[in-house]
Amino acid sequence: MNAADHILLLSPAETLRRLPRVLLGLVGFGVGIALMIEGDLGLAPWDVFHKGVATQVGWSVGTVLIITSVVVVVGFVALGERLGLGTILNAVVIGLVVDASLPLLPTPAALPARLAFTIGGPVLIAMASGLYIGGGLGPGPRDGLMTGLANRGIPVWKARTGIEMTVLVVGLFLGGTVGIGTVWFTLGIGPMVQFFLPRFSLEPPRSRDYSSN
Repeated sequence: MNAADHILLLSPAETLRRLPRVLLGLVGFGVGIALMIEGDLGLAPWDVFHKGVATQVGWSVGTVLIITSVVVVVGFVALGERLGLGTILNAVVIGLVVDASLPLLPTPAALPARLAFTIGGPVLIAMASGLYIGGGLGPGPRDGLMTGLANRGIPVWKARTGIEMTVLVVGLFLGGTVGIGTVWFTLGIGPMVQFFLPRFSLEPPRSRDYSSN
């Protein structure tokens, strides 16, 4: 298997048609994470891990998110999954947006405002997921890891649950924030993405065939 077998290749025109939707989704995803961080009532499992590592090493959450994403991309490519431009953008853009958003957002002290941030963050993340996944430029790093394990015979729900529980426990021990927001995200993100994805999706892209070149 050569390197091209791991890459989702689309025509330049098709890529440009899909790119704004994907970028908008990634920006929304990063803002959603930042809202949950500022709400400080619990983060998504992966972000518990990111925040825990950031607390220990003194880096920004966005920097840890980017480094983790790159490592995960290497892992799922090793499992035989295909990456696309959207995968690379996901690995970089979300972390940059998180770090850019945090200084711009207020840090609410009142519980109603913190709840609004905590509830609204996952809703925005679900909408953003519908945009970037529906754009069809490649899976996010963590989704690719899940499907890579699933293609090795592990049921999807076991792969997803195992990964998220692992990063949640590690992040908790490292000092990440766990709370009602963690529960809300874990229970709500699946149904919300299922609602938004078909509404925001473009038709599936067709990979370019370079086999005759």
